[in-house]
Amino acid sequence: MVETATPKPRKSPAARKRRGKKPPPRVGRNVALVAGLVFVLDQALKYLVVHVLRLDQLREIDVIDPWLNLRMAWNQGMNFGLFASDVEVMRWVLIAIALAVCLWVGIWVGRAKPSRFAQASAGLLIGGALGNVVDRLTYGAVADFLNMSLPGWRNPYSFNVADIAIFLGAMGLVLLPPERKPEPKKRRAPAKPRAPKPRPANGERPLAGDEAQAELALDDKTRDEAGNTR
Repeated sequence: MVETATPKPRKSPAARKRRGKKPPPRVGRNVALVAGLVFVLDQALKYLVVHVLRLDQLREIDVIDPWLNLRMAWNQGMNFGLFASDVEVMRWVLIAIALAVCLWVGIWVGRAKPSRFAQASAGLLIGGALGNVVDRLTYGAVADFLNMSLPGWRNPYSFNVADIAIFLGAMGLVLLPPERKPEPKKRRAPAKPRAPKPRPANGERPLAGDEAQAELALDDKTRDEAGNTR
């Protein structure tokens, strides 16, 4: 007695296409990963400089003079001291602006079709902005400590890792912004089937529009009111 093998059901072409497609890139995960790395690096260096090296008390430490030095500066404004103010309200205004920018960039990238470069740029900007927000909440100002100068020229400004990340992220999104997602195409309604034209009997040639109307008019004239042929 021979057992008959049951044939396996064949997969439809649509199922094969769905299986062959690559999974969509996880934009949120990539942006969050870059932002987290920037945030941790920024906060770790600030903790090292402020609490371990005591730069807030020493004020200056020469590393590779004049190319790279540590110069402590508490920035109450934005980059390069813009909008700096001793008023307490200004600190919360800058915190709100930074959080709003992070939220807007996250929504913009999530709704668009970002490349790897755009995702990394968004992560740099968000991570740097959040690092400076933590400084304002913890110290009341942003801890700037990196200073780069040239021989014969002393740079009066200091910056930090978060400032570098914000600058690079903003430049990346400006130079190569994410594309907008294509809108789904609307399906057209199926065309209504046209009624077939009646074929003339005895193989006669079908009449054109004007000829058919003239034939109908002539036929109406040859009939009386009862419908009988005259």
